[in-house]
Amino acid sequence: MADKLNLQLQVWRQDSSEATGEFHYYSMKDVPVDISFLEMLDILNEDLTKDGIMPISFDSDCREGICGTCGFVINGIAHGPEKKTTVCQLHMRHFKDGDTLVIEPFRATPFKIVRDLVVDRSSFDRIIQAGGFISANTGNAPDANSILISKDQVEDAFDSAACIGCGACVASCPNASGALFTSAKISHLSKLPQGKVEASERVTNMVKTMDSEGFGSCSNHAECEAVCPKGISISNIALMRKSLLKSII
Repeated sequence: MADKLNLQLQVWRQDSSEATGEFHYYSMKDVPVDISFLEMLDILNEDLTKDGIMPISFDSDCREGICGTCGFVINGIAHGPEKKTTVCQLHMRHFKDGDTLVIEPFRATPFKIVRDLVVDRSSFDRIIQAGGFISANTGNAPDANSILISKDQVEDAFDSAACIGCGACVASCPNASGALFTSAKISHLSKLPQGKVEASERVTNMVKTMDSEGFGSCSNHAECEAVCPKGISISNIALMRKSLLKSII
Protein backbone atom coordinates (compact mmCIF):
# COMPACT_ATOMS: atom_id res chain seq x y z
CA MET A 1 0.00 0.00 0.00
CA ALA A 2 1.21 3.49 -0.86
CA ASP A 3 2.38 5.73 1.99
CA LYS A 4 0.53 8.70 0.55
CA LEU A 5 -2.70 9.18 -1.37
CA ASN A 6 -3.96 11.49 -4.06
CA LEU A 7 -7.67 12.15 -3.54
CA GLN A 8 -10.57 14.00 -5.11
CA LEU A 9 -13.00 15.46 -2.58
CA GLN A 10 -16.59 16.53 -3.16
CA VAL A 11 -17.57 18.47 -0.05
CA TRP A 12 -21.00 19.93 0.69
CA ARG A 13 -20.73 23.67 1.40
CA GLN A 14 -23.67 25.60 2.83
CA ASP A 15 -23.56 28.90 4.72
CA SER A 16 -26.68 28.26 6.83
CA SER A 17 -29.91 26.29 6.99
CA GLU A 18 -31.63 29.02 4.95
CA ALA A 19 -28.92 29.20 2.28
CA THR A 20 -28.68 27.01 -0.81
CA GLY A 21 -25.86 24.50 -0.59
CA GLU A 22 -23.79 22.75 -3.23
CA PHE A 23 -20.82 20.45 -3.62
CA HIS A 24 -17.38 22.00 -3.98
CA TYR A 25 -14.52 20.06 -5.52
CA TYR A 26 -11.01 19.86 -4.09
CA SER A 27 -7.89 17.91 -5.08
CA MET A 28 -5.52 16.69 -2.41
CA LYS A 29 -2.07 15.29 -3.03
CA ASP A 30 0.32 13.31 -0.85
CA VAL A 31 -2.14 12.64 1.98
CA PRO A 32 -0.40 10.45 4.61
CA VAL A 33 -2.19 7.14 5.13
CA ASP A 34 -1.56 7.13 8.88
CA ILE A 35 -3.60 10.27 9.67
CA SER A 36 -7.29 10.36 10.56
CA PHE A 37 -10.05 11.60 8.28
CA LEU A 38 -10.47 14.77 10.35
CA GLU A 39 -6.74 15.43 10.20
CA MET A 40 -7.00 15.18 6.44
CA LEU A 41 -9.72 17.87 6.53
CA ASP A 42 -7.51 19.96 8.83
CA ILE A 43 -4.79 19.89 6.16
CA LEU A 44 -7.32 20.87 3.48
CA ASN A 45 -8.56 23.74 5.67
CA GLU A 46 -5.02 25.02 6.14
CA ASP A 47 -4.60 25.15 2.37
CA LEU A 48 -7.97 26.86 1.92
CA THR A 49 -7.10 29.46 4.55
CA LYS A 50 -3.81 30.23 2.80
CA ASP A 51 -5.76 30.77 -0.42
CA GLY A 52 -8.19 33.13 1.32
CA ILE A 53 -11.08 30.64 1.15
CA MET A 54 -13.41 30.01 4.09
CA PRO A 55 -12.39 26.69 5.70
CA ILE A 56 -14.84 23.78 5.78
CA SER A 57 -16.86 23.73 8.99
CA PHE A 58 -17.19 20.40 10.79
CA ASP A 59 -17.80 19.38 14.39
CA SER A 60 -15.23 17.62 16.54
CA ASP A 61 -14.32 17.44 20.21
CA CYS A 62 -12.70 14.40 21.77
CA ARG A 63 -11.36 12.90 18.52
CA GLU A 64 -11.27 9.59 20.38
CA GLY A 65 -14.59 8.10 19.25
CA ILE A 66 -16.29 8.97 22.53
CA CYS A 67 -18.47 12.03 21.99
CA GLY A 68 -19.91 11.50 18.48
CA THR A 69 -19.87 15.18 17.51
CA CYS A 70 -17.73 14.54 14.43
CA GLY A 71 -20.36 12.63 12.47
CA PHE A 72 -21.04 13.21 8.77
CA VAL A 73 -21.60 11.08 5.67
CA ILE A 74 -18.76 9.72 3.52
CA ASN A 75 -19.68 8.16 0.18
CA GLY A 76 -23.24 7.62 1.34
CA ILE A 77 -22.34 5.96 4.65
CA ALA A 78 -22.68 7.72 8.00
CA HIS A 79 -19.21 7.84 9.63
CA GLY A 80 -17.67 6.17 6.58
CA PRO A 81 -16.97 2.59 5.47
CA GLU A 82 -15.49 1.10 8.66
CA LYS A 83 -17.97 -0.55 11.04
CA LYS A 84 -18.22 0.65 14.65
CA THR A 85 -15.95 3.59 13.87
CA THR A 86 -16.56 7.32 14.20
CA VAL A 87 -15.18 9.72 11.59
CA CYS A 88 -12.47 10.93 13.98
CA GLN A 89 -11.21 7.35 14.36
CA LEU A 90 -11.42 6.60 10.63
CA HIS A 91 -7.94 6.59 9.12
CA MET A 92 -6.91 7.31 5.55
CA ARG A 93 -5.33 3.87 5.18
CA HIS A 94 -8.86 2.56 4.57
CA PHE A 95 -8.98 4.44 1.25
CA LYS A 96 -7.14 3.93 -2.02
CA ASP A 97 -5.00 6.23 -4.10
CA GLY A 98 -7.17 8.09 -6.63
CA ASP A 99 -10.41 7.65 -4.66
CA THR A 100 -13.18 10.22 -4.94
CA LEU A 101 -14.73 10.96 -1.54
CA VAL A 102 -18.17 12.53 -1.35
CA ILE A 103 -18.58 14.26 2.02
CA GLU A 104 -21.90 15.67 3.19
CA PRO A 105 -23.73 16.39 6.47
CA PHE A 106 -26.27 14.19 8.23
CA ARG A 107 -29.52 14.94 6.43
CA ALA A 108 -32.79 14.91 8.38
CA THR A 109 -35.53 17.46 9.01
CA PRO A 110 -34.76 17.67 12.77
CA PHE A 111 -31.04 18.17 12.02
CA LYS A 112 -30.86 21.71 10.65
CA ILE A 113 -27.61 22.51 8.86
CA VAL A 114 -25.65 25.12 10.79
CA ARG A 115 -22.84 25.40 8.25
CA ASP A 116 -21.24 22.96 5.80
CA LEU A 117 -20.96 19.61 7.66
CA VAL A 118 -22.23 20.94 11.01
CA VAL A 119 -25.82 20.11 11.98
CA ASP A 120 -27.90 21.10 15.00
CA ARG A 121 -28.62 17.96 17.03
CA SER A 122 -30.26 19.74 19.96
CA SER A 123 -33.43 17.76 19.21
CA PHE A 124 -31.63 14.81 20.84
CA ASP A 125 -31.09 16.92 23.95
CA ARG A 126 -34.78 17.70 24.18
CA ILE A 127 -35.66 14.01 23.91
CA ILE A 128 -33.33 13.22 26.81
CA GLN A 129 -34.73 16.12 28.85
CA ALA A 130 -38.24 14.74 28.34
CA GLY A 131 -37.13 11.54 30.07
CA GLY A 132 -36.69 13.36 33.36
CA PHE A 133 -34.85 11.87 36.31
CA ILE A 134 -34.78 8.58 38.17
CA SER A 135 -35.88 8.09 41.77
CA ALA A 136 -33.03 6.48 43.69
CA ASN A 137 -32.42 6.93 47.41
CA THR A 138 -28.67 6.48 47.52
CA GLY A 139 -28.06 7.87 51.01
CA ASN A 140 -24.50 7.15 52.04
CA ALA A 141 -21.99 5.44 49.77
CA PRO A 142 -22.73 1.86 51.00
CA ASP A 143 -26.46 2.36 50.35
CA ALA A 144 -25.82 2.86 46.65
CA ASN A 145 -24.94 -0.83 46.39
CA SER A 146 -27.86 -2.09 48.47
CA ILE A 147 -29.84 -3.16 45.35
CA LEU A 148 -28.30 -6.29 43.92
CA ILE A 149 -28.15 -6.41 40.14
CA SER A 150 -27.00 -9.37 38.10
CA LYS A 151 -23.94 -9.11 35.87
CA ASP A 152 -25.98 -9.91 32.75
CA GLN A 153 -28.49 -7.19 33.62
CA VAL A 154 -25.76 -4.63 34.16
CA GLU A 155 -24.01 -5.47 30.90
CA ASP A 156 -27.29 -5.37 28.99
CA ALA A 157 -28.04 -1.90 30.37
CA PHE A 158 -24.51 -0.74 29.66
CA ASP A 159 -24.75 -1.88 26.04
CA SER A 160 -27.70 0.49 25.63
CA ALA A 161 -26.03 3.27 27.60
CA ALA A 162 -23.05 3.15 25.21
CA CYS A 163 -25.03 5.30 22.74
CA ILE A 164 -23.08 8.55 22.15
CA GLY A 165 -25.92 10.40 20.44
CA CYS A 166 -24.01 11.06 17.21
CA GLY A 167 -27.09 10.91 14.96
CA ALA A 168 -25.74 8.39 12.44
CA CYS A 169 -28.83 6.24 13.02
CA VAL A 170 -31.07 9.10 11.90
CA ALA A 171 -28.92 9.95 8.89
CA SER A 172 -28.86 6.36 7.64
CA CYS A 173 -32.57 5.67 8.10
CA PRO A 174 -34.72 6.20 4.96
CA ASN A 175 -37.39 7.63 7.28
CA ALA A 176 -34.96 9.70 9.38
CA SER A 177 -36.20 7.87 12.44
CA GLY A 178 -34.82 8.64 15.88
CA ALA A 179 -36.04 5.33 17.27
CA LEU A 180 -32.64 3.74 17.91
CA PHE A 181 -31.30 6.73 19.83
CA THR A 182 -34.50 7.22 21.83
CA SER A 183 -34.89 3.53 22.61
CA ALA A 184 -31.27 3.23 23.76
CA LYS A 185 -31.74 6.13 26.17
CA ILE A 186 -34.99 4.60 27.45
CA SER A 187 -33.57 1.08 27.73
CA HIS A 188 -30.42 1.83 29.68
CA LEU A 189 -32.59 3.16 32.52
CA SER A 190 -35.54 0.80 32.31
CA LYS A 191 -33.27 -2.26 32.39
CA LEU A 192 -32.09 -1.31 35.90
CA PRO A 193 -34.21 -1.29 39.09
CA GLN A 194 -33.49 2.39 39.76
CA GLY A 195 -35.09 3.39 36.46
CA LYS A 196 -38.28 1.37 36.75
CA VAL A 197 -40.13 3.81 39.02
CA GLU A 198 -40.74 6.36 36.24
CA ALA A 199 -40.41 3.89 33.35
CA SER A 200 -43.97 4.30 32.05
CA GLU A 201 -43.92 8.09 32.20
CA ARG A 202 -40.43 8.21 30.71
CA VAL A 203 -41.19 6.17 27.59
CA THR A 204 -44.40 8.11 26.93
CA ASN A 205 -42.73 11.52 27.23
CA MET A 206 -39.62 10.63 25.25
CA VAL A 207 -41.53 9.05 22.35
CA LYS A 208 -43.93 11.98 22.28
CA THR A 209 -41.02 14.43 22.14
CA MET A 210 -39.29 12.38 19.44
CA ASP A 211 -42.41 12.57 17.27
CA SER A 212 -42.90 16.29 17.90
CA GLU A 213 -39.31 17.00 16.81
CA GLY A 214 -40.13 15.66 13.34
CA PHE A 215 -38.32 12.32 13.31
CA GLY A 216 -39.85 9.66 11.07
CA SER A 217 -41.28 6.29 12.05
CA CYS A 218 -39.17 3.16 12.31
CA SER A 219 -39.91 0.59 9.60
CA ASN A 220 -37.26 -1.97 10.62
CA HIS A 221 -34.73 -1.35 7.86
CA ALA A 222 -31.98 -1.82 10.49
CA GLU A 223 -29.69 0.64 8.70
CA CYS A 224 -29.37 2.41 12.06
CA GLU A 225 -27.76 -0.60 13.69
CA ALA A 226 -25.48 -1.14 10.69
CA VAL A 227 -23.87 2.30 10.95
CA CYS A 228 -23.96 2.80 14.73
CA PRO A 229 -20.35 3.35 15.89
CA LYS A 230 -21.20 1.68 19.21
CA GLY A 231 -23.15 -1.24 17.77
CA ILE A 232 -26.43 -0.39 19.53
CA SER A 233 -28.93 -3.19 18.84
CA ILE A 234 -32.36 -2.60 17.32
CA SER A 235 -33.68 -4.90 20.05
CA ASN A 236 -33.89 -1.66 22.03
CA ILE A 237 -36.55 -0.43 19.61
CA ALA A 238 -38.64 -3.55 20.23
CA LEU A 239 -38.32 -3.00 23.97
CA MET A 240 -39.36 0.65 23.58
CA ARG A 241 -42.44 -0.32 21.59
CA LYS A 242 -43.37 -2.95 24.16
CA SER A 243 -42.90 -0.46 27.03
CA LEU A 244 -44.91 2.21 25.23
CA LEU A 245 -47.81 -0.17 24.58
CA LYS A 246 -47.72 -1.29 28.20
CA SER A 247 -47.81 2.31 29.42
CA ILE A 248 -50.77 3.14 27.18
CA ILE A 249 -52.72 0.11 28.37
